[in-house]
Amino acid sequence: MAVIEAPQQPSSPPPRRRKPRRRSRLLTILGLALVLTGVGFIGYVGWELYGTNIVSAQKQEAVKEQISEDWANNIDSNAIGLLRVERWGSDYEMPIIPGSDLLDSKGRSALASGVGWYEKGVGPGEVGNFVIAGHRSGRGAVFKRLPDLRAGDIVEIETRTQLYTYQLRMNGDEIKVDYTTAWPLFPVPDPNARGATPTDELLTMITCAEMFSTDNRRVVIGDLVEVVDKPAVQAAPAAQ
Repeated sequence: MAVIEAPQQPSSPPPRRRKPRRRSRLLTILGLALVLTGVGFIGYVGWELYGTNIVSAQKQEAVKEQISEDWANNIDSNAIGLLRVERWGSDYEMPIIPGSDLLDSKGRSALASGVGWYEKGVGPGEVGNFVIAGHRSGRGAVFKRLPDLRAGDIVEIETRTQLYTYQLRMNGDEIKVDYTTAWPLFPVPDPNARGATPTDELLTMITCAEMFSTDNRRVVIGDLVEVVDKPAVQAAPAAQ
């Protein structure tokens, strides 16, 4: 008897390998995240270096306009005066704004609108340490060129009633201290003069030592050499 063989079933094709879609998708998301992070960082740096300068320049002009208006009316403005530095050019003029300890919110606001005055020290022309500070980069960069200062340079402070002239003792790049160093704020700005009673009228200017770092500070000190009383402002005649 003949044997009937069952027809052979065609062999099934080998299973296809799945494409690593999930891994590819994760790599795409990761790459996109890195790109967005990079763009965001560049945008942040650009804003800090340039955008804040524009905003601060507008604030500085507004403060100077207010000073001019107040002084014309024999009123002490919220800003205590104007700073001029001979070496930085005849067009350099910055408002000096009370800044408490220069680290709180009031101090940060002062530094964003001009030069900050350390209120715990003395005022311009007074015996003791008149301390002012400013940014080197961003927010107006009002003390960007502080390291360029040289011993003997003239710094002028104008208030509503007086004109004070200070002469610097040292170069602007001569003193560099850690940001935690306190002696530049002493009544006598000297590391060996803690608790000393001041006898001279001094000016101390402070800024960051490096353009993009806040770890260190540059400090320059000056002595008061001249005080000139400004002529009294004449009241405007009453309208007829």
